[in-house]
Order: sequence, then structure tokens, then C-alpha cells
Amino acid sequence: MNLVGAALVIAAVAAGCADVPLEGAPSPGNPTATRPGTAPTAKPSVTPAPSTKPTPSTPSTPSTPSTKPTPSTPPAKPPAGNLLAAAPVTRSFPGRLPTGKPPLFVVVSFDGAGDLALWAHWRAVAKQVNARMTFFLSGPYLYPGDHRDDYKPPYKKPGASDIGWGDTANVLGRTTVLRQAIAEGHEIGTHANGHFCGSTGIGRWTTAQWTAELSAFDRMVRTGPSLAAGKTVAPPFDPATVKGMRTPCLEGNRPAYRQAMVQRGMLYDASAPGYIAWPKKQNGVWDFPLESVTLAGTGKKTLTMDYNLWFAQTQARKAPLAQAPALKAQVLATYRQALAKSRASGNPPLFLGNHFNRWNNSVYSDALTDFVKQTCTQPDVRCVSNMELASWLAKYGVPSGRNRPS
Repeated sequence: MNLVGAALVIAAVAAGCADVPLEGAPSPGNPTATRPGTAPTAKPSVTPAPSTKPTPSTPSTPSTPSTKPTPSTPPAKPPAGNLLAAAPVTRSFPGRLPTGKPPLFVVVSFDGAGDLALWAHWRAVAKQVNARMTFFLSGPYLYPGDHRDDYKPPYKKPGASDIGWGDTANVLGRTTVLRQAIAEGHEIGTHANGHFCGSTGIGRWTTAQWTAELSAFDRMVRTGPSLAAGKTVAPPFDPATVKGMRTPCLEGNRPAYRQAMVQRGMLYDASAPGYIAWPKKQNGVWDFPLESVTLAGTGKKTLTMDYNLWFAQTQARKAPLAQAPALKAQVLATYRQALAKSRASGNPPLFLGNHFNRWNNSVYSDALTDFVKQTCTQPDVRCVSNMELASWLAKYGVPSGRNRPS
């Protein structure tokens, strides 16, 4: 990577990303209602948030780092029996197409995965075009707020979370929809828990603290539904089978958290920025990046993430409704340019990231919906989960040269 290229990627990431609050929280239509974070620099330290971004609504109180967040109340025991695996791979794909090129994999993923209405939307879209998607779940979306103090994140008060907590109806609703999505072939990854970004966030966490954070995610998945219901409820999936992570705001010391991932047997990280190119392994896990692209009709570099596109278009400010068609068309054109670049480069995967959001008059959700419907049925395209791509790479290896798997 040359220095100019690296600078462009870092500039593209600097817009950051944000998660959608739980239902009932302030609407993300107003950017001050949600907490955009910053993204890592090339060193992986944390850069200050741009002045145009809101400050966190949840105060943080430094304390002694906790490396093992032990619940203050005994967790409910999950029922015995087999649980669903979080990363099903039920399809196989050829090493190359009749053209001699590998399949052009389009990987669509979502951060947070809380809104039940958008769960229904994206599952329906995927079914329409035979796509599989990856959903990076935030732990608190499955954990009831009246038990929040069970979570003891590093440097924060017990129960701290910048994305809120669940309630009984939503926790149980998500538990059901997660089971349904897995049965349909979709993958569940982890987006960790409290979504702590910026200079007081996850950027300073050690491997031990990341290990504790991932263990806390496991506990929320296993015990949250039962705690919410007040009776034994089967977890939606086995958290030990989660194979990938996207870190909050794309931040974190990569060697530190990837060591924790390797120790758990996880296979890929979807957090780092990168380019439209064949993936490589970094620190023992596959690097499935959000990719640097040019915003159509401009010279602006951004990443293939909805929040970054919003920031590139309007500095993450809600535009007048009348501008929504033009903004949506620009996002669609950006995706199509990226797809064309992949085709011209031997079909490396295209990674697209989104949130469960209706930001900026639903420009980004609507644009991605149209792109998926128009693209996933094209003869050379396969719309897959991250784990399906990892399985293909394990079988065929990274393509050598421009076209053929080795």
C-alpha cells in the first residue's frame, strides 16, 4: 500500500460510523440522537471525533479495568440441548465460472441488528434474490435493562452502554427472528457490547479485556432471553460458534482484539478499512474490509458503509426530503462503480456495510435494497455471507493472478 493510498483510506474512515439505538430510543434521523464514533488510524490508535459529530450521551467514569465482567446476579441457566450454529454454510460455489474468473462475491452485512421491522425487510429482500447476509449483533440487544449491571466493561461503570438495553418484548422478538434468520442460511457475527467509541472507548483495550468483552457477549446471548422472560428460554444460537466480528466504529487495537479472536477460534475480522482486492490474513484471521471507493460524481473517498456515505454526502446531516432521490441515485452509482471495478480486476469480493437504519430519509437502506435486487441475480454474482466467502477461500485459496483460484 503506497502512502497516498493509505492516506486516502484513513481519510475515508475518519467519518466514522454509528449504531442505531434500540427501539424507543431517539430516532437516528437526527444525527445528534446517535453517537458516531471515530475509526482507527494506521497505527491503530484512536483519533478524536470531528467537531461536526455529537458527543456521547452516556457519560464514562474511568475505573480500574475489568478483565472479567462477573455478573452481580446469578445468570439464568440456558436449557440443555443443541443450539443453532451462528455461521451456517449450506451452499457451495465453483472455483471459477465458465468465463475463467472466480465468482464475484457480494457480501452484505449489518451492524447492531436490533430493529424487528428491518429484520423482516432484509430477510424478505434476501429471499427474493437467494442472498445470504451477515448480521453483527450487539449483545445488549438481547439483554434486559433491569440486569444491565451484570455487564462490567473496562473503564466504565457497571451497566454502561452507548446503545441502550433491551426490554422483554424486543429481547424475545429478536430471539425468535435470530433463529429464523439462521434457519434461512444467514450468519450472525458479533458487534461486541457497549459500543464505546472515541478517545475513552475500545481503542485502549487489551487482549484480556477483549476476551472478557467477548465472554460477556456469550453470556448475554445465553442468558438474556431467559432473564427477559422470567423463565427458561432457549438462546437463539450457540455464541461459541460465532466466527466473525466487526468492532464498534471500526476501532480497536487490531493485534490485541485479533489475538482474542484467534484464541476463540474465530476466522475473520470485518473492521479494518481496505481496498477492492482479494482478502488476506492479518494477525491470524481473514481481513474482510470495508472498502475505499469514490463517491460517484465527486473526487471524495469514502468507505462502503452507509454512515460513511452519509457523511460524505451531507456531513451526516439530514437533507431535505426533496433531495432523497438524487442522494439515493448517487449511492447506487457508487455501488455500481465499485462492482465494475471488481469485474475489471478479476472479481475480488465487494463488501458492503449497513446499519438497521432509516437515516437521511432512508436513502442508504433504499439504495442498498435496490442494489441487492438488481445485482444478486446477475450471472457472475453470488451474494453471500462472510462465512460463505471464508468457506470458499478455505477450499480454493486466494486467487493467484487476476482471475483463477490457485
